[in-house]
Amino acid sequence: MASAQKIVNELKKQGITHAIGVPDNGSARIYELLRGEPEIEVITVTREGEAFAVASGLYVGGQKPVIIIQNTGFLESGDAFRGTVVNMRVPVVVFIGYRGYHNRDSEGQWVDSVASFLEPTLKAWNLPYGMLETDNDIRCIGAAFEKTEETSLPAAVLLIGHAT
Repeated sequence: MASAQKIVNELKKQGITHAIGVPDNGSARIYELLRGEPEIEVITVTREGEAFAVASGLYVGGQKPVIIIQNTGFLESGDAFRGTVVNMRVPVVVFIGYRGYHNRDSEGQWVDSVASFLEPTLKAWNLPYGMLETDNDIRCIGAAFEKTEETSLPAAVLLIGHAT
C-alpha cells in the first residue's frame, strides 16, 4: 500500500491548489490529509463528471487542480472527460482508484468487471497512466505531471489498493 502522506507530499511539491472528486474507501485517507493543508482546497462533487468541469474552470482561472475519483466514476464520466479536459486541453492529473485490481478468481479472471474495463478504456481514450501501488511507485506522480506539461492534456495515476 502507498502512504497517503507521501502522496500528499508529492502533490504539494507539484504545487496543486485544489483537489476535486468523490472520496471513496481507497482515497479517503488522502482526502483527509488534503483537508488539513491550508494551501490546498478540497472540493467534493456529487458525480465524477462534475470534477472534470470544475477542474477545467479552475485551470482557466489560473489554478492547478488535481482530480481524485474511482474507476467506476471515471468510466461513467467519459463525455465530461472528453468535452472538458481533452477538448479544452487542460493539463490535469487524474488519480483513479483501481477498484477490483486485486480481486481475481482461481483462473485469474476479474471478479469485479470494472477492473477489466479500466485499462482498455484508458488506452482507447489515449489517456497515459502510471500505476501507484506502493511507496516505490510515488515517482509516477511526478511523471504524470511532466506528461501533462509536455502535452497540455490530462494524464492519470491509477491508485491500486487503499492509501494508508
